[in-house]
Amino acid sequence: MTLGCPSRSPRRQLAAALATVSLMLGACANTYDMKVDSLASPKLAQGTSYRIVNRNPTVETDSLRYKEAEKAIKAALSGKGFYEAPDPDKADIIVYVDYGINPPRIVEETRSDPVYVTTPGEFHSESVQVGVDRTGRPIYAVVTSQTPPSTDVVGNNDYTVPVVVYEKYLRLSARENKPATEGRQPQEVWAVDVTSEGPSDNLRKYVPIMAAATIGYIGKDTSGEKVVQLKDDKDGDLAFVKKGM
Repeated sequence: MTLGCPSRSPRRQLAAALATVSLMLGACANTYDMKVDSLASPKLAQGTSYRIVNRNPTVETDSLRYKEAEKAIKAALSGKGFYEAPDPDKADIIVYVDYGINPPRIVEETRSDPVYVTTPGEFHSESVQVGVDRTGRPIYAVVTSQTPPSTDVVGNNDYTVPVVVYEKYLRLSARENKPATEGRQPQEVWAVDVTSEGPSDNLRKYVPIMAAATIGYIGKDTSGEKVVQLKDDKDGDLAFVKKGM
């Protein structure tokens, strides 16, 4: 008797297929490029408790749009160890929030297409036996054949196309929760500006992404604008913010 490996059950085959799809989706996680510019004052107390103040005059604080944005921002602040003050008047800092989308603009985007050249195959002639005569002697003939053509990339064709882009922005700025002195607000403790430019005008989608981008820069000084890349995976800052929402 010959023993072979048992065939996989349909259930196991389905599980294996789902696992493969999951791995493929994980490998294709979306990435987002963000521009971040942050400032911080090391001489001022950072504080741990906060209250949020909306500085976006176009959004009502009781609207669903604002409440979703606020949840994302609170999740990002919790990622830096901040918590919402039970008594807003006793918060260590006031976090001012401004977010939105600027009018669309057209930019020239450079694209590149490969240039292909097809080279015909080479001809080869050879003598082959095509039969035999009446006496049984072989009959030969010259047969010509051609190898398959080859296609190679010989360069790139660069060109520009007009593309409509939208700049989404999120600004968080924190000030000490102190009374104004001589009509001036308390000094700023830290500020983070995040912008994302691209063809999407879906601000609702991008607010949590921009909020996640602030986590690594709250209370830090970038000394100018820098480009950071955020990956939509299961362990990153974006996943943390989405979970907190």
